[in-house]
Amino acid sequence: VQLQAFGGGLVQAGDSLRLSCAASGVTFRSYTMGWFRQAPGKEREFEAAIRSTGTTAHADSVMARFTISRDDAKNTAFLQMNSLKPEDTAVYYCAAERSLILSLIRANDYAYWGQGTQVTVSS
Repeated sequence: VQLQAFGGGLVQAGDSLRLSCAASGVTFRSYTMGWFRQAPGKEREFEAAIRSTGTTAHADSVMARFTISRDDAKNTAFLQMNSLKPEDTAVYYCAAERSLILSLIRANDYAYWGQGTQVTVSS
């Protein structure tokens, strides 16, 4: 199983970015996909997840600005990030899990992780 996250970059506050997570070696449509981020000196935290059924969950802090989606035909999950703020600066990781995840927000529940993509938001 390989996950490759890309789409990060340096943007200004208020800008948008779309992150992508391309999966290979899996039956993608069967997996729950998640996005987490980790800022320097902080723990990895949940941002959004989408089940194989299409059900989504978003962290309260980003619910009005970030949207997770998936394209099973392309084996890719996306995180659309709008109205970015400097505090969104972090390395963003995508994750995948095939078994049923009850809570979606715990990083330890995901078996597979991508390498991360840096998002930097300047003020």
